[in-house]
Amino acid sequence: MNRLRRAWAAAFAVFFATFAFPAFAAVTVHFQSFDGSVLFGRYPHTFVVMEGTLDATGERINENYGFTARSVTPAVLRGPVEHMIYVEKQKYVEETNRHISITVDDATYWRIRREVDAWRNIEGDGYDLNRRNCIHFVGAIARIVGADVDYPSSLLRRPRAWLNRVVARNPQLHGRQFD
Repeated sequence: MNRLRRAWAAAFAVFFATFAFPAFAAVTVHFQSFDGSVLFGRYPHTFVVMEGTLDATGERINENYGFTARSVTPAVLRGPVEHMIYVEKQKYVEETNRHISITVDDATYWRIRREVDAWRNIEGDGYDLNRRNCIHFVGAIARIVGADVDYPSSLLRRPRAWLNRVVARNPQLHGRQFD
């Protein structure tokens, strides 16, 4: 009886091993905004969240990245200052506006990660409120996933309004606008 069970188990193993099953892994990139509150020390901000599983390795992904000034001081208003890639605490991620969610393949995930690293490694003072802020950073990532983005000067300090504009310009992404 044991031999028969082992034979059936082996037959099933060979049968299932001969078929390639599709991978169900995927990473979703979410484009988010935070309304901010100057009174509580949190300025308006936009960032990306990536979560899911890589097809090639099965590695679980739960990351987020934003671009900001290393120190928020009045110097930010005068010109370029030291920059950093900022990772939001999970409790803040959950309180933000999720405008767009796009599932990407492994190659696109790694392209986004290279873009994050490029922004992290900008030489000198990389953050400029009017020329290279969180909106420009998120816009660069949005372009990688195929979104049409622009940077109207009237929206450069209004991340939620800017992401609403990205949603409006890209109806194929089925995004959500926030008031």
